[in-house]
Amino acid sequence: MTSINVLKISDFIILFSKQKYFNRWIIFFIDLFFSVLSTFLVFATLGNILKISLPVHEFIYINLFSILCSTICFLSCQTYKGVIRHSTFTETGRIAIASFVKAALMIVVLSCFIHSLSFLQVFLGGLLDLFLTFFILTIFRALLIIMYSMIVRSVANNERLLIYREEDAVSNSPATSLWKQSDNYQIEGYIRIGKKSKIRIGGCPVYSVKDQLEFNGLVNRKGIKAILFTDYHAVKAESERLVRYCERKKVRMLMLPTVDELKGGTVNLRNLPEVRIEDLLGRDEININLKEIADELGDKVVMVTGAAGSIGSELCRQLCTFGLKQLILFDSAETPMHTIRLELADRFPDVVFTPIMGDVRMLARVESVFKTFHPQYVFHAAAYKHVPLMEENPCEAVHTNVQGTCNMADMSVKYGADKFIMISTDKAVNPTNVMGASKRLAEIYVQSLSIAISKGLHPGKTRFITTRFGNVLGSNGSVIPRFREQLAKGGPLTVTHPDIIRYFMTIPEACRLVLEAAFMGKGNEIFVFDMGTPVKIADLARRMIELAGLIPEKDIEIKYTGLRPGEKLYEELLATKENTLPTNNTKIFHAKVREYDFTDIAIVVSRLVDLAIRVEKLETVKVMKLIVPEFISKNSEYEKLDK
Repeated sequence: MTSINVLKISDFIILFSKQKYFNRWIIFFIDLFFSVLSTFLVFATLGNILKISLPVHEFIYINLFSILCSTICFLSCQTYKGVIRHSTFTETGRIAIASFVKAALMIVVLSCFIHSLSFLQVFLGGLLDLFLTFFILTIFRALLIIMYSMIVRSVANNERLLIYREEDAVSNSPATSLWKQSDNYQIEGYIRIGKKSKIRIGGCPVYSVKDQLEFNGLVNRKGIKAILFTDYHAVKAESERLVRYCERKKVRMLMLPTVDELKGGTVNLRNLPEVRIEDLLGRDEININLKEIADELGDKVVMVTGAAGSIGSELCRQLCTFGLKQLILFDSAETPMHTIRLELADRFPDVVFTPIMGDVRMLARVESVFKTFHPQYVFHAAAYKHVPLMEENPCEAVHTNVQGTCNMADMSVKYGADKFIMISTDKAVNPTNVMGASKRLAEIYVQSLSIAISKGLHPGKTRFITTRFGNVLGSNGSVIPRFREQLAKGGPLTVTHPDIIRYFMTIPEACRLVLEAAFMGKGNEIFVFDMGTPVKIADLARRMIELAGLIPEKDIEIKYTGLRPGEKLYEELLATKENTLPTNNTKIFHAKVREYDFTDIAIVVSRLVDLAIRVEKLETVKVMKLIVPEFISKNSEYEKLDK
């Protein structure tokens, strides 16, 4: 019999802990009961203390009046609608107002209808009723909150975590809001690196550790499963200290979502995202002239090619915030286009956008889009970008990266676009592969066309701006998604060479710089971006293994496969004093490059495209090397053409 009772109690506790909230009318009647009880106790006690002989019927009337006044006040102030375990000072204020109004009404009513009490006695009773009602209702809620917290902590199997807090942080943390909104995590307090302290924030203790040993002890003692970082700046600052402690102890590291991520629905507080390698490599937020960009792009028709790709799709997301008249998405990839279409429709329901299926290589299709929509700004992100594939298929590289760009540029001029922003690559600088050379050829074409227009040698008004940057973190087919796939399969992680390095920036960062360059560009410029510190790919592989809670070379092997065709160990440093000029933005530089005559370039590019269409592979590469003499092949079958 005892075991059955224990089982029933246990089931009740678990059921109680899973309840989101009580029915509001239950709360209303409980509040009403306590309010009338307060009145009963006050006037019963008051009569005894003051030796007042209060007739029974008047005492009943007082309690009936209390029911009436309490009902009016609680319905007016809606004290019963709040979820009790989430009660705040606002809810306490509602209770205080309701108690005050109830007492005031009671004083007025009793003064008129209860003749056994003087006004002073009624006023004293009302004042005591006010304080007792407020006290009981507040204590009732506090006890419920404590009881709920104790029950949840005893029966719930939530993941225990600590929130990282910088030692000099002054703002409050998200512990309270996270506890309110998440059923999956149990906040044990805060953690910081530094000297010991005995402080609490929002009722949560702050734990201080100074080394790995103290961190391990805290984790073991409190059963900690995860550390929550509030932003990527904190992750970056602790990348060689607290992050390392977590990696060695195999404690999960979580990231608090941004407001935009929560609004977009990509993440939620019930399932926090883990710290990624992008958070460790990320840099300080880039400051751009959002208002000026919005003023320039507002109420304009903007077209993005390659709109379903990594860069193109992020450009579309950011452009949707600038009050465009219409956004034209142009891409040949059906499924990714469908995906970005659904996303934009969900996230930006008020933005007018039109997805267009088409290929930049098809001049008739490109012209039909320009003729229909007359875009005023064109962001050209469509391109083939994978070095080994383009090394094996040079004609396709020319067909897409060169001819496609020429088609877009020519139609922009013909239909009067204001600006054409081409997205290029660091591989266009002293190219060692077909992909880089094809992008350099595209740069040469649009720049020479822009110069010809500015000098009055070619009709048109379009201003052409080119932007160059290196690898973007997490783009389709890039090294980080590849490493993630290999990790999921248990390895090995493949790196081409132990010493190979690359420059990285995040996709949103790259797109913000593209928008800034588009705003500041007056025409004819090639802008290059500050790519920060280079990253050794082998170190990147090791760090990703450690972030997964594994040991490099023990749990997961790193395998070196050799440089691929067209690949070099070191990418060119884009921004140096020798090859660039500064701009108003410290992250953007104006490249100094050789100018070409548009008439000559148009002739040789036409010949090159003709060779590519006929799939004359070696002749195509030979002409590329003639136009771009700095193009010297590495690890490729085309090296013989350099001799």
